[in-house]
Amino acid sequence: MRYNIEGEPLPVVILETEPGETIISQRGAMSWMSANMQMETNAAAGGLGKLFGRAVAGESIFLNRYTAAGGNGMIAFASCFPGSIRAFNIAPGQEIVAQKKAFLASSQGVELSVFFQKKLGTGFFGGEGFVMQRLSGNGIAFLEFDGYVKEYTLQPGQQIVLDTGYLAAMDASCHIDIQSIKGIKNIVFGGEGIFNTVVTGPGRIWVQSMPIAQMANELIPFLPTNSSN
Repeated sequence: MRYNIEGEPLPVVILETEPGETIISQRGAMSWMSANMQMETNAAAGGLGKLFGRAVAGESIFLNRYTAAGGNGMIAFASCFPGSIRAFNIAPGQEIVAQKKAFLASSQGVELSVFFQKKLGTGFFGGEGFVMQRLSGNGIAFLEFDGYVKEYTLQPGQQIVLDTGYLAAMDASCHIDIQSIKGIKNIVFGGEGIFNTVVTGPGRIWVQSMPIAQMANELIPFLPTNSSN
């Protein structure tokens, strides 16, 4: 498989596949493809536990598989929001944990599963959601992030504090938790909410500059409202 990512800030990843090579995606993710790409929809790999986890996470339990028949194929997946598409090499010991809406597509060897936060508080108040998505196995995966993406490498025990929603992905070796903002005055007048997300190394993290939820909050004051006369 060969690929090219182009078109930021509205990026698309265009994949060129060999005959018989299969690409996996979430349902509805395909943007365009060559006529010889054949689609088959199947339940995600794993037992009932994994399928139940995907349902709890708000993810479809079905994935689409596209395979080139009778020659080389081409298929494209576009981002749904201004930002970035990144390619990740997934292998044992190189698993990635990402926000649950980040996954675009992958080669067939990549496995998707639900990553539950160990602490309920982390999920309910950390802003990254109670569940994230874990990518394991072997292959290349393509993830979409919101806005500009900054990568950091954390040393063992090194921490970074993020406003809620800004964590796009991290190595599975990292640990995520929440931290309450100290001081009533800071909470009431600081405008930063009540909690921050804390990620502890070792490992890489990817931070996004424009979470879609943050963008939606900024636009609300400018949206027309329906009022009765």
